[in-house]
Amino acid sequence: MKEWTIDFAGDEFNLQTGKLAKQANGSVVVRCGDSQVLVTATMDDPRPGMNYFPLMVNYEERVYAIGQIPGSVMRREGRPRDEATLAARVIDRSIRPLFPDGYRRDVQIVATILSVDDDHDPEVLALNGASVALTLSDIPFAGPIGGVKVGLVEGEIVINPDEEERENSDLDLVVAGSKDAIMMVEASANEVSEEKILEAMDAAHEEIKKIISLQEDIREEAGKEKAPFESPTVDSEIQSQVDQILGDKMKEAIQIQEKKARNTRLDALKEELKNTINPDEDEEINDQLELAFEKMIKQSVKSLIIDDGVRPDGREYDEIRPIWAEVDFVPRAHGSGIFTRGETQALSVLTLGSARDEQTIFGLGENETKRYMHHYNFPSFCVGETSPMRSPGRREIGHGTLGEKALLPVIPSEEDFPYTIRIVSEVLESNGSSSQASICGSSLALMAAGVPIKAPVAGIAMGLMKKDDEIVVLSDIQGFEDFHGDMDFKVAGTKAGITALQMDMKLKGLSSEVLKEALEKAKKGRMHIMDKMLDVIPETRPELSENAPAIITMNIDPEKIRFVIGPGGKMINKIIDETGADIDIEDDGLVKIMTEDQEGGQKAKEMIERLTEEVEVGKIYQGKVKRIMNFGAFVEILPNKEGLVHISKLADHHVKEVGDVVSVGDEIPVKVIEIDNQDRINLSLKDAKKELEDNE
Repeated sequence: MKEWTIDFAGDEFNLQTGKLAKQANGSVVVRCGDSQVLVTATMDDPRPGMNYFPLMVNYEERVYAIGQIPGSVMRREGRPRDEATLAARVIDRSIRPLFPDGYRRDVQIVATILSVDDDHDPEVLALNGASVALTLSDIPFAGPIGGVKVGLVEGEIVINPDEEERENSDLDLVVAGSKDAIMMVEASANEVSEEKILEAMDAAHEEIKKIISLQEDIREEAGKEKAPFESPTVDSEIQSQVDQILGDKMKEAIQIQEKKARNTRLDALKEELKNTINPDEDEEINDQLELAFEKMIKQSVKSLIIDDGVRPDGREYDEIRPIWAEVDFVPRAHGSGIFTRGETQALSVLTLGSARDEQTIFGLGENETKRYMHHYNFPSFCVGETSPMRSPGRREIGHGTLGEKALLPVIPSEEDFPYTIRIVSEVLESNGSSSQASICGSSLALMAAGVPIKAPVAGIAMGLMKKDDEIVVLSDIQGFEDFHGDMDFKVAGTKAGITALQMDMKLKGLSSEVLKEALEKAKKGRMHIMDKMLDVIPETRPELSENAPAIITMNIDPEKIRFVIGPGGKMINKIIDETGADIDIEDDGLVKIMTEDQEGGQKAKEMIERLTEEVEVGKIYQGKVKRIMNFGAFVEILPNKEGLVHISKLADHHVKEVGDVVSVGDEIPVKVIEIDNQDRINLSLKDAKKELEDNE
């Protein structure tokens, strides 16, 4: 067993290997505070016919990590939470660019969460552990990398913030990088400036260098020799034939602007190539032709953009595709927006609900509720293909969460807007930046629905092309540029600042200067997109859609909740039956009334007010005679509130029998003349009548 410890942003960061999971190619236990994660890296034998890199990352949460037993019927952990899926994606995106080109052996990273405390994020430990496990193993890997989380508390940057700092932070940023450059970024932010984001990235990178230095020492001391692998290369003679046969045809094909037409032309060129060079369909030659063809496409795209200064669809580097948008497309929805940019289109549909519709998040810690949800669907027809319709995959969960992060900072508080909000973004066409189109469509839907958001949010995807030492940053990349380019950098925000970031790399990192240029161009593009959105709907509508439910909130004395509920729920069920309202009452006395119409909600509110109203001396009430005694009548003036009208207070003249003036069941006006020191209520019929007559 070997063990190493360093200071990690003020905490003790401990790595241990050689004790657990020794049959894996590489394994490490990472600990910080009482948070502890076992990370393993394994590699399988080569599989014939594999034409992609089968990397699997699993982030396995265990409820025993917080000293509890799962609450399911089987008392076992079930399918991963969305949060676990997102953590796995962060690890995947950080390490994937560092495997050799053409690597086709199955590689699996498993991060098992053994123990969790409140202050040390296991996701950061798992990210670093993945790099350590790969660095120790014989799996080819051009690491190490390191990862940190960054917060922004009262304007100050905090590395790996604790629970209290996270709760008060305006930034939740995860950065992964190599010794020389940043490789992966994931962030949610409360309208933070580009300058502050860059400052946070630079601070993160300084801390990352310390972790990498430790891993380099570990590799020297305990690392295995890497398994031999050579990236597949194209035979120079075949590559020469491909270049000669295709010539200018390739350049013409990649500049076809319509996606389907371009793909059809490229398929035809590939078929022409195979028929010319390999008519006998030799499998080995076919593999070489596939490599040569893809290499030529990539080189042609980069040459067109960097050498000729032209993008495949003819745009300038910072030019945004044509945009059109629309609201209110779905008639029965509470709000809807369509956002189309080039050949990418998203329909976002909004639904409002009550507190009962909030999503409960079961995690490693206290359960939480979520009142704003954004779900993203990517059906196969949006790219002109067919496939079975299945439940959301990792990509859909990730893009939905990115949209959620982007819009959450502008969603009104529950006190200002007591609704649960769900937005579903249906991607109807996709040619790049569909997640950002869903953000723009969701902003339109929120404004159309009358949700009082702080500000509209727009999103853009930035790209990058690198050829030798030349780098070009592209605004609003289409799918072709994303696939053959070197970066996908998604930036969303308001006019005031950034609300969400996500960066994926195919290179082995980017300098802060290039990131600065990308953020500056993203801001310019975001403002252009925002202006187009505001042309459609300049501001949030002042009222909710007529299709939306009405929610009324009120506060009552917590001691009087029992009066509203009634014995066995009698009173609240009566209110629900008479008004059709859904009613939620919280322990602090906050009452939420939700109905299909305002009239029913107002009636429910009045009934609750009467149940909880305090009797006021001098006020006239319309009461109901409940009992008659020889000395007076008991009258109910409020639910559960009775007072006595003494026989002397029934009329101006002498009354011999109470029954001569009132009967049980009569509804009469009475005035409260006194509440004595025993809380007994004394009423007067004659004073009420006199005051009412005087006011006529």
